[in-house]
Amino acid sequence: MPSRLRITVAVARVLREFLADPSRARYGYDLMQATGYASGKLYPILARLVDAGWLAREREDIDPARAGRPARFFYRLTDQGAQGAECELAALSEQLAPLPPARSHLWPDGVRA
Repeated sequence: MPSRLRITVAVARVLREFLADPSRARYGYDLMQATGYASGKLYPILARLVDAGWLAREREDIDPARAGRPARFFYRLTDQGAQGAECELAALSEQLAPLPPARSHLWPDGVRA
C-alpha cells in the first residue's frame, strides 16, 4: 500500500523534472544535473517517491562488463504519480500566487480598519 508523501520544495523540484516529460525514464545522474541536488539528497527523495507509488524503478538491462559501467536504475512516473504531482504542484503554485491587494474598510465612524 502506498505511503502518504510529504511534498517539500526538494520533492516538488524533482516532480517538476518528471512532469516536464512524463513518459521519459530518468536516471540518478541525469536528475542530479537537472535539479542541482547531490546524490545524498536526491536518492532519498526518489526512494520516497517509489515507496509512495509515484515512481516506478527499473534496473537497466545491460552487461556491466561489456558496457564498462554498472547498470543504472531508471525512474518513471506512474499514472498515480503523474496525477498526484500535477495536483500537488498546482496546489503549491496556488499557495505561492500573489495575494490580491488589501482593501481598506471604512467603519461607520470613518476609521480605517
